[in-house]
Amino acid sequence: MEPYFPLLVKLAAMASIASVLARSRSFKNLLLGETRTLRQRVALSLWLASAFGVAVAIRVFSNKSYPAADLGLEGSLIAGILGGYVTGLASGVLISLPAMFSPSGGEQMTMPLLAAVGVLGGVLRDLAPDPNEIWRFTPFVDLNIYRFFKESRNHRRTAFALEFTLGILAAEFLRQVMDGWKIFSMYPPGALRPPQAQVAVYAGTLFAVAIPLKIWNNTRNEKKLEEKERRLVEARLAALTSQINPHFLFNTLNSVSSLIRTDPNQARVMVVKLSKVLRRLLRKHENFSTLRDELNFIEDYLAIEVVRFGDKLRFETDVADDTLDMLVPSMLLVENSIKHGLSSKVEGGTIRIHAHRTESKLNLLVEDDGVGIPESKLATLLDHGIGVSNVNERLKVLFGNEYRMWIDSQPGSGTRIQIEAPELHTDLAAVS
Repeated sequence: MEPYFPLLVKLAAMASIASVLARSRSFKNLLLGETRTLRQRVALSLWLASAFGVAVAIRVFSNKSYPAADLGLEGSLIAGILGGYVTGLASGVLISLPAMFSPSGGEQMTMPLLAAVGVLGGVLRDLAPDPNEIWRFTPFVDLNIYRFFKESRNHRRTAFALEFTLGILAAEFLRQVMDGWKIFSMYPPGALRPPQAQVAVYAGTLFAVAIPLKIWNNTRNEKKLEEKERRLVEARLAALTSQINPHFLFNTLNSVSSLIRTDPNQARVMVVKLSKVLRRLLRKHENFSTLRDELNFIEDYLAIEVVRFGDKLRFETDVADDTLDMLVPSMLLVENSIKHGLSSKVEGGTIRIHAHRTESKLNLLVEDDGVGIPESKLATLLDHGIGVSNVNERLKVLFGNEYRMWIDSQPGSGTRIQIEAPELHTDLAAVS
C-alpha cells in the first residue's frame, strides 16, 4: 500500500486545487469562453501558475516532505489543454520557478520539461474536433477504446479521446525518461518499482488531469444554466410587459384623438404628457422604477384619461415619505383600476394609492370605488386575462415566493388590491 499512498494524496491535492479555483468568479468566467483573447489567456495562465506553482513550492521548501503536493507537470499540461500554446508555455515556465531555485540544489531541467509539456497540451487542444470534447475526456482507457469501435459514425471524436489519453501518458513517459536529470520524481531515480507500481504512476497522472476537467466542467454547466435561467426570466418579463403596454397605449391614443377635435390647445398639452408616457414605455429594460416616478407616470396618464371622465375622475395618494425612493415593478396596477373599475361607471370615481413600510416590506394598496368584480370572476382573476393576472405573473417572476397579493372586491362598491413585496431601494436599480 505504501507506494500507492502518495498517488492517492496527489489526487486529493488536485481535487482540492480544482475546487478552490472553481470558487473564484473571475476564474469561472475564464472557463466559460472557448475562444479567448491574448489578455484572457495570460490571465488564465497566471491563475493556473499561481495555484500549481504554490504546490511545487510546498514540496520544494518543505525539504521535500510533501512530494505528493507537486503537480507541476499536470498543471502545465492542463494549462495548455485549456488555453493553448501561449497559456501552456507561460504556465510551464512560471510553475517551474520554485523548483529552479530549490534550496537543496536547482532542478535545472524542470523548466524545459514543464514548458514542453505545456506546449504538448496546446497540441492536444488543437487536435480536438470541437473544444467541448476536451471537457468530455474520461481517464478510463478501456471505455475510450470501446467507444472507438462502437461509435463508427464518429471516429474523429473517439480518436481524439485516445489521442488525449496518449498525450497525457507521453508527458508522464517524458518525465520517467528524464528521471535523474535534475527534475522532480515522486520516486527516487533508479529505485526498483514493480510493474503494477509503474502502471499506477501513469494512471495517477491520467486521473490527476481528468479530475480538474470534470470539476470545472460542472462549474461551467452550472454557470451556463444560471445564464439560461436569467435570460428566460428576462424573456418572460418582456413578453408580459408587451401584453400590458399595447392596450395601455391604445386607450391613451383614443383619449388624445378625442381631445384634438374638441380642444386643440389642450391637445398639445396632452401630446407632451403622451410623450412622457411613450418614453417610459420604451424603457423596457427597466423592470423596476421608484415609487416617486411611478406616481408621476400615473399623473401623466390620468391627465389624458381625465378627458374621458372629466373632473369626476380623481386620484388620491397616501404615501409615506420613506417609500418614495423604493422600487416597484413598472406600470403596476392603476391602469387596470381605470380600465376595469371606472371605465364602465358613468359618474366616474376615485383611485387611491396607499404605501407604507413594515418590517423590510413595502405595502401597496390600490383601491377604487368603481363597478367592482363579480364573485364568480374574482376567484380566477389571478389566473386568467391580461390585466391583474399579468401583474401577478410579473411579481412572481421578479420576487419568486417572496411577495403576497390580495384582491377584495364587491360589485357596485369597488376593488382593493394589496401587494406586499420585499423592500428594494434605488441603489439596487442596476440589479433589476
